Amino acid sequence: MSQKNPGQQINIQLGEKEAEGIYSNLALISHSPAEFVFDFTRIVPGVPKTRVYARIIMTPQHAKSLLNALNDNISKYEKQFGEIKVISQPDGNIKQFGFQQDNAAEKPHDD
Repeated sequence: MSQKNPGQQINIQLGEKEAEGIYSNLALISHSPAEFVFDFTRIVPGVPKTRVYARIIMTPQHAKSLLNALNDNISKYEKQFGEIKVISQPDGNIKQFGFQQDNAAEKPHDD
């Protein structure tokens, strides 16, 4: 029988390259029954081509834990700094990562 040790600490090392971080203003998300795939890229005005700068693959359970952690952190952020404004069009459609989401043109999920 395994029990979680509430005092357990994990030693996480952050390499110099990883500490610089990667800027992304566009995330592409796909999924299968076994995993979620997050591709992080960035779109720069006037540059018609981009590449994936980071790909993160998670189990559905870990993806849901990430969602919960993001919700928790966004809530804490907004309590401290105020509501995060989401860019929207006059017609009320929300832009995703600064770009209009076109549901008709969405790429089908990897089912």
